[in-house]
Amino acid sequence: MSERVIPLIDQRLVNTVARVPTALVAPTGLLGDALGRPLRDLRISVTDRCNFRCSYCMPKEIFDKDYAYLPHSSLLTFEEITRVATQFVAHGVQKIRLTGGEPLLRKNLEILIEQLAALRTTEGRPLDITLTTNGSLLKRKAASLKAAGLQRVTVSLDGLDDSVFRAMNDVDFPVADVLEGIEAAQAAGLGPIKVNMVVKRGTNDHQILPMARHFKGTGIVLRFIEYMDVGATNGWRMDEVLPSAEVVQRIHAELPLVQLGASAPGETAERWGHADGSGEIGVISSVTQAFCSDCNRARLSTEGQLYLCLFASQGHDLRPLIRGGATDAELGSAIAAIWQGRSDRYSELRASLPPDASTGTRRVEMSYIGG
Repeated sequence: MSERVIPLIDQRLVNTVARVPTALVAPTGLLGDALGRPLRDLRISVTDRCNFRCSYCMPKEIFDKDYAYLPHSSLLTFEEITRVATQFVAHGVQKIRLTGGEPLLRKNLEILIEQLAALRTTEGRPLDITLTTNGSLLKRKAASLKAAGLQRVTVSLDGLDDSVFRAMNDVDFPVADVLEGIEAAQAAGLGPIKVNMVVKRGTNDHQILPMARHFKGTGIVLRFIEYMDVGATNGWRMDEVLPSAEVVQRIHAELPLVQLGASAPGETAERWGHADGSGEIGVISSVTQAFCSDCNRARLSTEGQLYLCLFASQGHDLRPLIRGGATDAELGSAIAAIWQGRSDRYSELRASLPPDASTGTRRVEMSYIGG
């Protein structure tokens, strides 16, 4: 086994400043990128902080007590986030997912949710407002999040075995507290709830079946995510990736599955239903089976950097426009120009790259722009 090396680098990359095109772009709700992919999904990171130290996202060796997080003045205010989101919605966004870091660490997040819930798509429908969380604060916050207008939550949970889970979150947080948070979210009506499990071969893959058994028949959709080569600090190795096909095989051997169709265009998860009709699971195969061809997602960092791919090495800085007096039409046109130039498809190209092709590449950290 090769030695794990974690580069000591700043995760916030130098970005290009977004420019207003000479000819302003009127929003039509039909914006497409260079490969014809529409803009439908916006993921907004509201904080770069998290109270977990999962090795695949925010390893303690880097994100220690001396790590310099963004100062509060650098973060977009809720009003600024809503202003930017309004322009994205005008260009066709129908779903907004709040992420982090851990988004529930952002004080008064309910205010932002209320503002976003008031927006309407170009067809006049409410947006699909959802949030991804580690569940640590969900028991306390579920009711107020629902009251503010949040519709659904996705909870990250990497195993039911308490010792495994405590080791993976690396802050000794008990799995029972996350399960209580999930129960509170169900009681509050934040559903359908999804639970995401990142699978690392040799670390928590023995938790696949216990997780499948536990959530079967609960109405909660359990999704298994291949361990991804995001950022530069998680020490990713291909031999730690357990292909989703093997995950499905393991579950099917005990709990028979039938394949289901996609529920929406650009959906990242392949859906499988329990043969007895007692619910479904999903697998997200971002390493072994790329889904770049219909990716319709953009990502906005907590300080206003726009990223077009989870594996991006560079973003587009919107903050000078947001805080520099640009009109809404100019801000929206800048966003349109960036999306129209998008040709990212890293996951499709990964398989054709030599093994060391990404060595030294400073890709943005998942903790900075959300998963």
